[in-house]
Amino acid sequence: MLGPLRKRLRLTFAGESETIPAWETALEDGDDAGFFPPDSAVWAVHGSMSTIAAGIRALLTQALHPGVLAGVVDHSNYRADPLGRLAGTIRWIFTVTYGDTAAARAACAWVRGVHVPVTGTYVSPGGAHEQYSANDPALAEWVHIAFTDAFLRSYEAFHGPVPGGADRYVAEWATAGELMGVADPPRTEADLAERIRAYDAAGQLSGGPRVDEVVAFIRRPPLDPLLKPGYALLFGAVLDTLPPRHLELLGLSRPRLGPVPLPLAGAAKATLAVIGRALGPMAPSEAAARRRLVRLGVL
Repeated sequence: MLGPLRKRLRLTFAGESETIPAWETALEDGDDAGFFPPDSAVWAVHGSMSTIAAGIRALLTQALHPGVLAGVVDHSNYRADPLGRLAGTIRWIFTVTYGDTAAARAACAWVRGVHVPVTGTYVSPGGAHEQYSANDPALAEWVHIAFTDAFLRSYEAFHGPVPGGADRYVAEWATAGELMGVADPPRTEADLAERIRAYDAAGQLSGGPRVDEVVAFIRRPPLDPLLKPGYALLFGAVLDTLPPRHLELLGLSRPRLGPVPLPLAGAAKATLAVIGRALGPMAPSEAAARRRLVRLGVL
């Protein structure tokens, strides 16, 4: 019964339904243990099914910065090939998480290289025309903190407390921020929350028609029909994890049945559990990394 679901999930996340992508098995290679050990908070968070919900949350939050949004809308093919873009993002996350340090650095350098021609102008919330580059430290920081916040909050909401605490995950994943050109990524949960508030307090976040267009796409992406009901449920559950201010800018509201809020967290956990059963207990990328660590004598 889980076979058809497994095939569609693998095709959606990896671009292949029958075989393991070569980049995942290549994580068995390498000469060191990588930036994050198997008992790290990063392995715990990124190895859970909550990352699926976190991806939705990260995209919504990143869209609130008009400079980041301009780069996506003007330079990416997210509408024509959304699954390809998703597969590329997953490859970066898992390579940095599970690869050796050379593979992680190479993955980040490749992304930064792709970002070099991503330049242009956007209209700031104050009405000024601003120049942007996808590799600008300020834009890279917003992408990083939106990612960190999304993966942290989604794990807490749909899985449980982070092993070692939230501060541990934020501090560990700061390494990825540095590899992506962020000058001083947050290293505590409190610092992460303050950075997010500071962007809004400085008038750097906004909603509007461009945000509405992207939100509409994220809300109803062109998924396989078998996956659409579960995705819709996860999207609604993710809205429950967003702060009111971000919901306001996104033009969204928490799911309700009339005046009664819909408690979707339990249903979201059940959906993620089914996905986990379909995909198996361990991602091929993590399994490959563990084989490398055994070879190196780390495990």
